[in-house]
Amino acid sequence: MMYTNNCPKNNKRSKGKCVARYLGRFSFQPSKENPLFGPSSNTMDKWGALQWSKVVHGKQGWRFITCLWLHGGLIHLFANVLSFFFIGIRHEQQFGYVRVGVIYLLSGFGGSILSSLFMQHTTTVGASGALFGLIGAICSEFLTNWTIYTYKVTAVITFIAIIVLNLAVGVLPHIDNFANIGGFFTGFLLGFVLLFRPQSGWIKPQHRPAGTAVIPKHKPYQYVFCVIAVLLLIVGFGMGLFLVFKGENGNKHCSWCHHLTCAPTSKWPCGY
Repeated sequence: MMYTNNCPKNNKRSKGKCVARYLGRFSFQPSKENPLFGPSSNTMDKWGALQWSKVVHGKQGWRFITCLWLHGGLIHLFANVLSFFFIGIRHEQQFGYVRVGVIYLLSGFGGSILSSLFMQHTTTVGASGALFGLIGAICSEFLTNWTIYTYKVTAVITFIAIIVLNLAVGVLPHIDNFANIGGFFTGFLLGFVLLFRPQSGWIKPQHRPAGTAVIPKHKPYQYVFCVIAVLLLIVGFGMGLFLVFKGENGNKHCSWCHHLTCAPTSKWPCGY
């Protein structure tokens, strides 16, 4: 992306303002445009950033997914990688890459939908929605499998720290807290569907000693949560996509919501 961006050549009017100009075409955009040490919004758009007008009017729905692999800059990338190091590895070790991959992609997709309802005049990128989906999934998994965890407090503190870190970075330009929120709730519901475990004390039939009381594999409320979560996911995705392609703007119904994703300062504009 930085090779394509080529700040010194494509920003001649900002000559001398590109950050780290000694990097040549790999130098970063001026900090007033992008404080995350990254490319311009035009470059991110070329690479598949989420942009409402191109999704709806340009029929480029693939941007719902491609934006998950793009980042606003080195700071944004570092924050996501650090978070994935603590969250993603643990998820894959316990549940496998298939279920984690499904949660990751669907959570990112859900975050992109919510973003498109509120961020219709900006270009946004980032895997934060998918990351928050993993956090949301593990939160719902905690609710259904709370008794099997030993280090509950440590895990909760880690999750809170990661959430605060990403939400704080999310108030900077090009990063979308609406995607974080949408991803979190999508992952939270998916956790009830994909991550519930056998209840404590359950033994596989082939390993159960003779005369041992039979304990059901899952508790009834786990099935109830699963069914409710599936229904909510279907309704949520269906309504979300319908409203996006209808051209609905969520900010018309929430006058203060735009502050959740960008805090305007003298250092950078937000483009409300």
